[in-house]
Amino acid sequence: MDTNLTRFSTALAEMNPAGKPGDRDAGATRLEAAIDGYRAVLRRADRGRAPLDWAMTQNHLGNALRRLGERESGTTRLEQAIAAYREALQEYRRDRVPLDWAMTQNNLGAALRTLGVRESGTARLEEAVAAYREALEEYRRERVPLDWAMTQNNLGAALRNLGEREPGTARLEEAVAACRQALTQRTRDRVPLDWAMSQNNLGNALASLGERDTGTTRLEQAITAFRLALQVYQRERVPLDWAMTQNNLGNALSALGERGDDPVLLARAVAAYREALKEYRRDVAPLDWAMTQNNLGNALSRLGEREDGTARLEEAVAAYRLALEEYGRDRVPLDWAMTQNNLGGALHRIGERETGTARLEEAAEAYNDALSIFIAASAIHYLEICWENRDRAVALVAERQRSR
Repeated sequence: MDTNLTRFSTALAEMNPAGKPGDRDAGATRLEAAIDGYRAVLRRADRGRAPLDWAMTQNHLGNALRRLGERESGTTRLEQAIAAYREALQEYRRDRVPLDWAMTQNNLGAALRTLGVRESGTARLEEAVAAYREALEEYRRERVPLDWAMTQNNLGAALRNLGEREPGTARLEEAVAACRQALTQRTRDRVPLDWAMSQNNLGNALASLGERDTGTTRLEQAITAFRLALQVYQRERVPLDWAMTQNNLGNALSALGERGDDPVLLARAVAAYREALKEYRRDVAPLDWAMTQNNLGNALSRLGEREDGTARLEEAVAAYRLALEEYGRDRVPLDWAMTQNNLGGALHRIGERETGTARLEEAAEAYNDALSIFIAASAIHYLEICWENRDRAVALVAERQRSR
């Protein structure tokens, strides 16, 4: 039985300011001290006498909470950051201090997006998009061009996250447009690291669009964008940004290699992921390490489908299982579910090549685990794909049992 299984890859986007989910370093101690300090100031502050100072401190508190939340795996700090920004906006009103209002809307969007990526559903991501669009009402291109570009970049990242959870391509097209808008002001000569950041985010949006298109143009454009970003994101200069972009390049190469049935491109994708893992170490960035293990598993699966035997597929199974050691169901439910779907796909392929039904039954179990999350999250795009994968595995089990 020939099946066309679909796997899910994960890309990393950057926003201003950015943090690395899962990181825990000396900076966390400084952030905790800052949070304690801001809270002490707010306990003594007289909001009625100095409302703008109070709002400024709430915004600073939100920034520290958000950056700490980006380093941690839970959501408590991010929720506290959102509350602090909303407090600040009670005094940072648009009619009173429009640029401070826009700044805080942008910061609120960043916290909402980070939380939305970790949660199932789309509500937080939609709130993030709304906050960025509010910010752009005052962060106008002719007035504050780099702040406008920063917010366009952030909007593009949130739109891509949202578009990946929805059917169709409308949000993804908007994401591409927002990133291209950002690049009109974020030039390489003017702000090279910001230019590289927006090239990376543009590449992600193009790659997501390309995976839904039938052609190869978008994927080729994505590869170009990632390679441009890597001209500035050099390993010795910004190792984690370099690793992030290597991962994203691997995603685009893997998708293009599958589209064109090209094992050379798939092998390049495997190499890109293995490069990324040199800096995305489990002890340094556990969630990014897990993400890259998942994506490496996808490229190995695609190579294994085109080779005799099951060695590459077994390597893929091992990579997915490594990813699941950090991708806990309660910690990052959608990432866990996507990796369960991918694990099911590799087991499914091995089961097709072996006699018996053991691997196929393992595959069906993995698909069912993924479906439980996709159903709860109303993640229709993922749900439809996983359901089809599961039904094919179950049908093949039944066919083999009948033929015994």
